[in-house]
Amino acid sequence: MLVSALKSSGLPLPMRGLSARLYSTRKSEVSSSDPQKDTIRRYLYPPNIRNKASPTGTWRPDVARALQRAIPSVQAHETIERAWLLHQRHIRKKRDAELQRKFECMRQAMQELEEIDSRLFREANKQEDPRARSLAEMEALKSMSEPEKRAVESRVRGLFPRELRIPTDTPPKNGWPLEWRAFQRPSS
Repeated sequence: MLVSALKSSGLPLPMRGLSARLYSTRKSEVSSSDPQKDTIRRYLYPPNIRNKASPTGTWRPDVARALQRAIPSVQAHETIERAWLLHQRHIRKKRDAELQRKFECMRQAMQELEEIDSRLFREANKQEDPRARSLAEMEALKSMSEPEKRAVESRVRGLFPRELRIPTDTPPKNGWPLEWRAFQRPSS
């Protein structure tokens, strides 16, 4: 109670800089760091669990010993590493081959579209600046409120509308906003 009152008042805690000793820890384990950090450390790594090395972090002193127990020779360790790198290379080559196959299918589909209907092919490959606005859109933006303007400016043509909700099995708790209508972008 006193600690929370001191924290809310902005005054420094009287225990800062003092060492906090817990009765469940040995005298050799008492640290002179921040008591809040000690409390967090005590909850994360309780003294009843024998964890001398940190289970997280970049360096653990017991890793070399455990690795030596599991893989006794350096040659075996290097062989395992080479096998792992070979496995990763095979996976990478499979992924690249799959991407190449998909790209080739897409290229063939675009060639077929060009042969069937050149107008649709040009429309599908037209480069469009998503920030460009037509005169009709500029006029419509002048008469809109700020939230409507932001909704129009954030929507990129050709992409899935952000306002559309993901279909769910149950309705939302607060109901459906029946008065909401999607903004129709003026055609250019």
